[in-house]
Amino acid sequence: MEKKRILIVDDETELAEIMAEMLRGCGYFADPADCAAEAYDMLGKKSYHLVILDINLPDSTGFEICKELRRVSGVPVIFASARKTEDDRISSFDIGGDDYLQKPYSMKELLSRVNALMRRAYGDSTDEQCLTFGDVTVNTASRTVTKSGKPVALAQREYDLLLCLCRNKNAAVSKEKLLTEVWGAFSEVEPSTLTVHIRWLREKLEDDPAAPRYIKTVWKLGYMLGDET
Repeated sequence: MEKKRILIVDDETELAEIMAEMLRGCGYFADPADCAAEAYDMLGKKSYHLVILDINLPDSTGFEICKELRRVSGVPVIFASARKTEDDRISSFDIGGDDYLQKPYSMKELLSRVNALMRRAYGDSTDEQCLTFGDVTVNTASRTVTKSGKPVALAQREYDLLLCLCRNKNAAVSKEKLLTEVWGAFSEVEPSTLTVHIRWLREKLEDDPAAPRYIKTVWKLGYMLGDET
């Protein structure tokens, strides 16, 4: 099963590290950030599958981070805060939050909320151990790719890009969505970087990279991984 990445934004550094250690022990990658500036920096360097946000931060609020995220990304967000008012809970959902957990809470409840939201957002990953198109097989458990049964060496970004296309098979995916999903919500990567990675994937996976059968360009939008027509 592919390990999902979680960002924890909380200025209670000891609590954030306890949460991260618990989530790591349960099969997730987890990174703590103690302020908005650090959170934005990390979101610009990595792609995360879920973000846990405290509301009160020393340099901003979780509400503001969520608003910025929703402009570029649909990544699931759990608010975890000591604020108790109904208005706070309503505001968290109105701006795009997916769940609200009030402090103090148990690690068991946090894990249950995380697992449930991951299932809703990404499905049961046990159902997608192997994704295929043409003579190419993508094994999500081992993060390996084969073509006609022979291993294909892909760099991390190449693999993540291919996986994103596979999960949206036969649907056009915009360049903006691919950049957000693969490089991070606030990444400053240029669109030309995506073009280069698409070319590398075609060179490794297409029989004729100049006339791709599977990894197709969708004019004025982005790319699509489709079955041969």
